[in-house]
Amino acid sequence: MTHDKTDWLCINTIRTLAMDAVEQAHSGHPGAPMALAPVAYQLWQQELRYDPNHPIWPNRDRFVLSNGHASMLLYALLHLTGVRRITSEYTVEDQAAVSIEDIKKFRQLDSSTPGHPEYRWTSGVETTTGPLGQGVANSVGMAIASRWLADNYNRPGFELFNYDVWALCGDGDLMEGVSAEAASVAGHLKLPNLCWVYDSNHISIDGSTDLAFTEDVGRRFEAYGWRVLKVADANDLSALSKAFRTFKEERGLPTLIIVTSRIGFGAPKKEGTKEAHGEALGAEEIKGAKRNYNWPEDAQFLVPEGVRERFAEGVGARGQKLRGEWEARFVEYKKQHPELAEQLQRMQKYELPEGWDKELPVFPADAKGLATRDSSGKVLNALAKNYPWLVGGSADLNPSTKTYLTGSSPLRPGEYAGRNIHYGVREHAMGSITNGLTLSRLRAYSATFLIFSDYERPAIRLSSIMEIPSIHIFTHDSIGVGEDGPTHQPIEQLASLRAIPGLIVLRPGDANEVTEAWRVIAPLKHQPVVLVLTRQALPTLDRTKYAPASGVAKGAYILADSEGTPEVILIGTGSEVTLCVEAYEKLTSEGVKARVVSMPSWELFEQQDAAYQEKVLPKAVTARVAVEQAAAFGWERWVGHTGKVIGMRTFGASAPLKALLQKFGFSTDKVIEAAREVMKSAKK
Repeated sequence: MTHDKTDWLCINTIRTLAMDAVEQAHSGHPGAPMALAPVAYQLWQQELRYDPNHPIWPNRDRFVLSNGHASMLLYALLHLTGVRRITSEYTVEDQAAVSIEDIKKFRQLDSSTPGHPEYRWTSGVETTTGPLGQGVANSVGMAIASRWLADNYNRPGFELFNYDVWALCGDGDLMEGVSAEAASVAGHLKLPNLCWVYDSNHISIDGSTDLAFTEDVGRRFEAYGWRVLKVADANDLSALSKAFRTFKEERGLPTLIIVTSRIGFGAPKKEGTKEAHGEALGAEEIKGAKRNYNWPEDAQFLVPEGVRERFAEGVGARGQKLRGEWEARFVEYKKQHPELAEQLQRMQKYELPEGWDKELPVFPADAKGLATRDSSGKVLNALAKNYPWLVGGSADLNPSTKTYLTGSSPLRPGEYAGRNIHYGVREHAMGSITNGLTLSRLRAYSATFLIFSDYERPAIRLSSIMEIPSIHIFTHDSIGVGEDGPTHQPIEQLASLRAIPGLIVLRPGDANEVTEAWRVIAPLKHQPVVLVLTRQALPTLDRTKYAPASGVAKGAYILADSEGTPEVILIGTGSEVTLCVEAYEKLTSEGVKARVVSMPSWELFEQQDAAYQEKVLPKAVTARVAVEQAAAFGWERWVGHTGKVIGMRTFGASAPLKALLQKFGFSTDKVIEAAREVMKSAKK
């Protein structure tokens, strides 16, 4: 493949835009974009199947910049290729996603060019990256989704899905444990459409990677089951092209392309240059770099004539042609396979299928009851029957989390149509892969024990930042784990999850609250959710005696009440709702005016108007008791300064459940005792 001066003009435009933007912001990382400009240019211009005029075309190749500190590389590409802006309603606007003015406002307040790429903030950004390793792990989910869509929706004569996933990553990404977990999953599944391009520049913030990172990355990935290719010089466009073509022509395994680069290539080489620390180069170093590029050294934010046109002739024309052919094919597909076509259209907008909830169970009253993990398994399977693109799995815990979809096969190497994903003991990657699946418009869930939410937390946090409806299921939610002891008993996890902005945490109190929790979860489009479930059985409440479980939708509701204004309010979540009900019955029999509030979700309750909140928790009633087998932290918001919280103030212990409940005060008698104390205080 031949290359001309205009190719290098385009590459150097990417480099100089990065330098100028970082210098003007006095913040950022110019070196990686400068070094990787030839790699990104060659990939986008010669290989990427992507239409800048329609950046959410379903069969586009995905490009993930996992080393998100190099964000100016991506912003320059989005600007020079003319990527259009997408609205929140998934329509294309006749406006640039990244204008030259946006680049001039790099890292500034409310700009579309934040310090690290942000999904939903900048059109053309496929996922939020910055925390190293997360982007490459997301890319595994995207690659799984491509093959899953192909195996489930392609039909003879209609190859709707065959997109590839490209992730650009650096040394930092490959040091992070999450990338190792994700690479292991990808190698096991033999994902043929996944390519990571590894920028091996031997530099980290501390200095040379020789300080801490001397492994043979290529041999490690070969052991994972990847094909490993090497390009000795990031500026060798022909070698890059050959490597990219090898990935596309020799299918069967995921591919790692190791590209050797020198950070800040083209700038005057200095020992210990500032660039190793991610700072602006400074005016004099920039002038020197521009002289090396034969660039006007005083020009800023220059896009020479012919650069945008060259991108339009390459990625632009190719993407427009491919998208046009795809859309024509989809018109015919709709005629021959209308039901499948409708599913795909709904999927792209996170819309539910018709009749999605028609088989959701209603559970009869039962004093013995079910563990909420068991009732959730029943609800999940009923939901899956009418929700074809609901997929997920657990971290080697399907028998415990009850999240296996019966009647559906597992997703296997070379057989990607299954809806059950076996992640192995890889919680960190599982959360990130789930986000990648969700970003690809599948409705994806992950599952493990609540204590291991600590491993998933980065992915949970990012799902909230991105405003995507990932579903995170956690069982074994309390000291109810029993003999497994403090290491497995989650104490502080609920409080830490509730602290994440935009995340909905749901802890249902019986089987019918579980059904209603799934009614909340299924329609979500822009909010991730954590569903927290018990291992131990909980009584299924008699809903002819107590309020309907539909109150779950409002986060908190009056489950049982007194005549007139109550003297005391008992608030419970999950397994502790039953304790509140038992205490209520005893207090009521003694003539006390008591109320039970089931509060499965603080976040949903916070979304209700003030009138509803006052109805459930009237300010005049200060005698309140909250009961939860978790840290008491945060409950003062709901019980006030005069209320009492029966919660955990230490780690748990290893013992049978009954002994633990007695030791830590989770009994009907203790709830009644606390109720009497707060009523006495309120009267004073």
